[in-house]
Amino acid sequence: MSAARPPEGARTAVQGTEVPQVSAKTPTVYIEGPAFWAPTLPGWEVARAVFRGEGQPVDPPAKRPSPQVLAPAERRRAPDTVALSLEVAAAAVAAAHRNAADLPCVFASAHGDLGINDYMCSTLAADPKLLSPIKFHNSVHNAAVGYWTIGTGCMAASNSLTAYESTFASALLEAAAQCAADQRAVLLVGYDMPAVGALASVTTSRGLLAVAMVISPERTDRSMASIDWSLASGPARAAPLRTDAARSLADNAMADALPVFEALARGDAESLRLPLSDKLSLQLALQPC
Repeated sequence: MSAARPPEGARTAVQGTEVPQVSAKTPTVYIEGPAFWAPTLPGWEVARAVFRGEGQPVDPPAKRPSPQVLAPAERRRAPDTVALSLEVAAAAVAAAHRNAADLPCVFASAHGDLGINDYMCSTLAADPKLLSPIKFHNSVHNAAVGYWTIGTGCMAASNSLTAYESTFASALLEAAAQCAADQRAVLLVGYDMPAVGALASVTTSRGLLAVAMVISPERTDRSMASIDWSLASGPARAAPLRTDAARSLADNAMADALPVFEALARGDAESLRLPLSDKLSLQLALQPC
């Protein structure tokens, strides 16, 4: 598990900004099978249409998904973080025409399951003997990727990563670097849920949001966009999101993914900067395929 907690800062990207580079040229990678889930945007096709101004968010909001990767009993017991992350992971793999069992993966969440963590803290403070073994099992940060690898029979490398408000940017950097180094496609999944209870007073995350994509070292007939990526000195300044639907999700801890998925939906060439810390950013140049 990789872990880091950069200082608080902007969680969205700035577009079209020239910055000094602090790294050498990195290999181009390609995005396949973008997947998206939020209650008002339940699926990439819905989200893509809304981000392009060609559709409306669903009303009433969708209920949480039921990922078919899990057996029925596990599906019912799975917390929201597991249900959301496995739903978008399966959608991304299917859209990319990949075999989940052979695909290395990077799962990323800023906070893990805050609802279960609040339950654990409250129960331990009140009566530790009432602690649920199943909830304890689901409280660990790598629970979601564990369910995924078991459910798909995946024996490839798997990571569970967190970097506070820069979690998606850090996970994208991890996945792109792993893809380029190993010359092997990598599944990237990001997800977060609302802060509840006492934890809501110390961290801000609202709503449900999950995203996924497959990052490939080679262009294929499923490639949607190429990414040229590099590290840049200095922080990324916040830039407004382009749609009301994206702005409505901006308080979720995975919101630094939104500029990338808006850009993928529009299919335009675009330059984005995602914050990694107060001194470092991830510079992205997206080109549609």
